[in-house]
Amino acid sequence: MGIAVILVAFGLIGYCTHTVYNPITGENQRLQLSPRQEVALGLQARQQMAAKHGGLYPDKTLQDYVDRVGGRVAQRSDAAKSQYPFDFHLLRDPRTINAFALPGGEIFITAALMGRLSSEAQLAAVLGHEIGHVVARHGAEHLAKQQLGSTLVTAVGVAVSDDERRAQQVAAIAQAVNQLVSLRYGRDDELESDRLGFRFITQAGYNPQGIVEVMQILGSARKGGQSPEFFSTHPNPENRVQKLQALVAQTYPNGIPPQLESGRENFAKYVQPRLPGS
Repeated sequence: MGIAVILVAFGLIGYCTHTVYNPITGENQRLQLSPRQEVALGLQARQQMAAKHGGLYPDKTLQDYVDRVGGRVAQRSDAAKSQYPFDFHLLRDPRTINAFALPGGEIFITAALMGRLSSEAQLAAVLGHEIGHVVARHGAEHLAKQQLGSTLVTAVGVAVSDDERRAQQVAAIAQAVNQLVSLRYGRDDELESDRLGFRFITQAGYNPQGIVEVMQILGSARKGGQSPEFFSTHPNPENRVQKLQALVAQTYPNGIPPQLESGRENFAKYVQPRLPGS
């Protein structure tokens, strides 16, 4: 039992004492990775992510368009202060309605999700939300939690090693508990990324109604019996649309400025002729 206590103590001390200040979010975060390590990790995982979804969409014009819209959000907003080398990818997957962000700035949107959008502001909102995950370093936070979880699982196994079957059962329970903790933080992460996405796209000159419309589109797909995978990897808190609408009203009490673009014409020009279903 003494070894288990030592393992838990070291895991907790390492997790709780190693904090980093994030100047964009204003938060102190418990992290183990440096930004450079996050970038390296994202680059290593990029191929695997693309392969999981059928590779990249085979249209250079569309790939360039996604990269251009994402780059505008990343470069013309506070996200530029993070100095992550953002890279944006359209995945071939025609069925999975989702978008993803890897640590370090590798960001993906599936053809299935893009095909449901109707404006550049909506595309910017999806990519801005994922940029929010990167800038807020949510992936690095979860990796830090998983490292602590592994320490606890090891400690539990040591503590009951006189009964191998019981040790395995307790370890499985400990892993499940750790996943539930991550899910709870995941819901908070989503709300934070919504707020950051809103901030980034408006700074880049896009109409914030785009992010509200994205959530409405996803909600409609869910009600229609086609539950988007987006909600399995991006937990859907209640009243998410209402929270975003309230944020729009609070930020622009006199109405959304006319100079903030929806970009429907650009989207129709670049996307709709090239992406079936859009």
